[in-house]
Formats: sequence, structure tokens, C-alpha cells
Amino acid sequence: AKGVTVNAVAPGIIDTPLFRNFAPEVQAKLQKSVPVQRIGTADDIANAVAFFLDPRSSYVTGQTLYVCGGRSLSSPSV
Repeated sequence: AKGVTVNAVAPGIIDTPLFRNFAPEVQAKLQKSVPVQRIGTADDIANAVAFFLDPRSSYVTGQTLYVCGGRSLSSPSV
């Protein structure tokens, strides 16, 4: 009634300083575990947040948007 929506963004493996601290072979193994074959970026997350913030998305509420390159679909163990 107040025009408030509640949604969540669930990031997958994202290129962050923590990710860059992993050994190159670990980074490569993680990248191979992502169906789109790349590591996510801060821009990928920002785009998901922008979707929820856009007035055209005002009817979307109670949702979780997985920004994971498809990894949540396959749930691989690394």
C-alpha cells in the first residue's frame, strides 16, 4: 500500500579483491564451474540492482534475483 517492494540480489562468484587473492588455478577452477564460463563483475550486480530500482519494475516484489552466471542451476561443488 505504501509502494515499498522487497527484493534481493544473490551474487555468485564475483571478481573482487578476495577472489583475486585466490591462486590462479583456483580462479580457473571456479570460472569453469560457472555455466557462462566467466566470473561476474560489479557491473553485473549493479545492473540487477538497477532493475529492481527502475520504476518499470514496481510490480516486482518478494523476489530473489540470482546473478551467478547460471551456477545456481547446476550447483557444482568445487
